[in-house]
Parts: sequence; C-alpha cells; structure tokens
Amino acid sequence: MVSNTVRSEFARDDIEVVATLDDGVAIAATAIAERADLAIVDIDLPGKDGLAAAAELRERFPSCRILILTALANPGNLRRAMQIGVGGFVLKHSPRTELLAAVRTVAAGGQVLDSGLASATLRGPGNPLTEREIEVLRHCAAGADPKEIAGRLHLSYGRVRNYLAAAVTKLQARNRIDAVRLATDAGWL
Repeated sequence: MVSNTVRSEFARDDIEVVATLDDGVAIAATAIAERADLAIVDIDLPGKDGLAAAAELRERFPSCRILILTALANPGNLRRAMQIGVGGFVLKHSPRTELLAAVRTVAAGGQVLDSGLASATLRGPGNPLTEREIEVLRHCAAGADPKEIAGRLHLSYGRVRNYLAAAVTKLQARNRIDAVRLATDAGWL
C-alpha cells in the first residue's frame, strides 16, 4: 500500500501495488482485505496519523510488514515506530535505489533505518519521566484536566498536579501543554 507519488516508482519494478490510500483510517482494514505483504505508511496522514495506523495494523494483522516512509524526520517518530515494531523507517528524499532496497529488505523480514536519523536518535537524551508521569501526560494529551485524570487513575487531585509539575520541570517545559508536546516529539508518549 503506497501513496500515488510512490506508486509510479514501483510500476517499473516487480512490486505489485494492491492499494493506494489517502488517509490513515483504512490502512489496517485494507491491508487485511488485500492480504498485503507490506504496507508503506506515511506518518503525516489525515484521519489517523501513520504511526497510529501502523500500530493498529501491527495488532490486527501482524504478518504484514510495515515500512514508514516520511518527510517527518525526528527522533520521537523513529522511537515510536520502533516501539510499534515496524520493519523500516526511511525518509521521502531517499534515492530511488535506496527506497527500493528498503522495500525489498523489509518485505523479506529485514530491518532498515535511516542512518542519520538513527544516529540522532541514539545521541538524544533518554526519557527522564517516570511511568506514572507518562501516564498522566497521556491523559492530559487526550484532553483530560487534572480532576478528570485524578478520577480515572484513582489518585488525589494534588498528586496529579505534582506529577504534572514534575514532568514540566524535568522537560524544562513552560506548562503542561508544552510538556505534552515535548514528550510526544521525543517519542515518550
């Protein structure tokens, strides 16, 4: 499954394109229906972002290999993709020969990562947040306020505010919204 921009690249080779999708919502269902061997997924998709779609695909159709092809080259995206279990992560500006090699490698069960992005990811800081701080930030990212988070997690309101304050401090964020953004960008949420 590839976008129209990549589809023509494969027309010249022995790679059969079974579907082209414009949003992330139908990726898993289409891959299952078409019995796809490989899904090439962009991160920046309407409806459902490509990493969420890849996670759904991995859960519902684990035999389908996944290659992330994106222009969004940040370490957080690579971390999230690796946590999902994708077979590859390459950038859209990669030369055609590298892209085709990546497709073949991932389809055969191998793994391919953009070397520059992988290096930047390894050099980046580790996650300073505790599991509970991550859990509280995830609820915050979903739009819950501290009182709602306290109720959902069976914590006191003060405890939730302490976890949020700790996350803001550790991430050197301006506020909890900034902490959510920073943690998401780093791939920790």
